[in-house]
Amino acid sequence: MKRLALVGVGRIGTHHARTIAEEVKGVELAVLADPMAPHLDELASELGVPTTLRDPFLIAQDESIDAVVITAPAANHVDLIEAFAAAKKHIFTEKPIAITVADAKASVAAAREAGVLFQVGFNRRYAESWARAKQLVDAGAVGSVQRVHSITRDPGPWPGDPAKVAPGTIFNETLIHDFDTINWLNDGAEPVEVYAIADALVAPQAKGTGFFDSAVTVIRYSNGAMATAEASFSAMYGYDLRGEVFGSAGAVTMGDLTNTAARLYDSTGGHADTSGTDTSRFHEAYRIEFQTFADLLNGQDVDYPDADAGIRAQVVAAAAIRSVAEGRPVRIAEVDE
Repeated sequence: MKRLALVGVGRIGTHHARTIAEEVKGVELAVLADPMAPHLDELASELGVPTTLRDPFLIAQDESIDAVVITAPAANHVDLIEAFAAAKKHIFTEKPIAITVADAKASVAAAREAGVLFQVGFNRRYAESWARAKQLVDAGAVGSVQRVHSITRDPGPWPGDPAKVAPGTIFNETLIHDFDTINWLNDGAEPVEVYAIADALVAPQAKGTGFFDSAVTVIRYSNGAMATAEASFSAMYGYDLRGEVFGSAGAVTMGDLTNTAARLYDSTGGHADTSGTDTSRFHEAYRIEFQTFADLLNGQDVDYPDADAGIRAQVVAAAAIRSVAEGRPVRIAEVDE
């Protein structure tokens, strides 16, 4: 049984800890670490995790720990990845790998030098309709890929404070999922040019501060395919993830606005349930990505989003950020440091 530590028990980290402890086979969640979370010990008690740490770097000294799941803020990823890689711990890191391409590449280099497994948290690949779309595209069902479109709209109303959101977040932490799935679905081609626009439409009081809550990105690929990815921090009808791959022989769509095929019809019209969050509507995708990590740790040969996938998505995000800043298309070569 492989022993895991998890670093960062914020909203998503708490969900991941529960998922690993209760639903993933072949691993034991042995340590929870977070320097600040007030519910750290309570969560550990709930899940039967024997050890909690306020200093996550102590995990590197624990020879009984085989791997670490990093769900800490992205700004902390580089130091954590380098420390755990040096200690020969296998690594699962939430996206993005780091804030900049240079730091992401340094993190990946540390993991490769140490010879440890490195999986990036691109859970959308494991959602049923995206996984099925990938199978169909790879089998040639849509012919040559010509267009890919991806939507990420978080459920509203957005509760955040623009002043507390790091610059580039909509690209580095939201649309990076879309960039990964577009790259993955257009396999064999490389992104070559990016043009992006962004604004503060959800929180217009933050216009001019560098904060963006709405964005659209256009990506050109080496095979001629064109892709678009759009995001909003606030969709008032619920969590909205959808996509489409259009090709020379057909098209395949992914995602659905609703949670169920059931519809209510009454005197006010038709009604569909579109409520939900990432952890409610995509819990199963999260479970499968962690089961994949567990299977890899236990020697199984399974496909997974690796370091290269993380870097490829990150360079698209970096190009989008520069495109918005400079108001022009940006070649991938300009940001692939």
